[in-house]
Amino acid sequence: MPTKRTSRPDPEAALHLDAQALHSALSHLVRVYQFRDRDKICCYDISVTQCHALEVLVERGPLRSVALADGLKLDKSTTSRVVDALLRKGYVQKLADAEDARAVLLRVTREGRALYERINGELIAQQAELIRGLDAEIRAGATEVIRRLARAAEDRFISGMSVGSCEPTCADGAGDAPSCA
Repeated sequence: MPTKRTSRPDPEAALHLDAQALHSALSHLVRVYQFRDRDKICCYDISVTQCHALEVLVERGPLRSVALADGLKLDKSTTSRVVDALLRKGYVQKLADAEDARAVLLRVTREGRALYERINGELIAQQAELIRGLDAEIRAGATEVIRRLARAAEDRFISGMSVGSCEPTCADGAGDAPSCA
């Protein structure tokens, strides 16, 4: 009696389908969070990017503008506009850099820290409500998967690239893009 062949799925096709599903799920999640962040943060007369700048300064301490731009993954001119707005609102201050008299450090003010902590606390409370019904192992596993994906994406897409660069790739194999030599 001949043995019946079971067809195994093509690993590349399966990977492509998984990548497609991940892309769809992450795109949806990012859109939902962009609207949530915009609606929640902007109630405090601060933009999402300004809030991210406060977050970087709270977490890392005083920074030069170039280091802040790097932490935000923004170019220097955009970061400069963000900092100018935060200075006007009294959430950030400039300090002399003890290591370099020509340089300036940016530090979050007491008011800026209080605002950041208030916004962050509200966002964390929302997260708690979202995950309330999940088992602790699932919560920890989901967090770990998201951290790993974020690290892998940062390593692949951001590290070593100039901020704001838009170099085409050769996904179609056409060889037209500069990176397709």
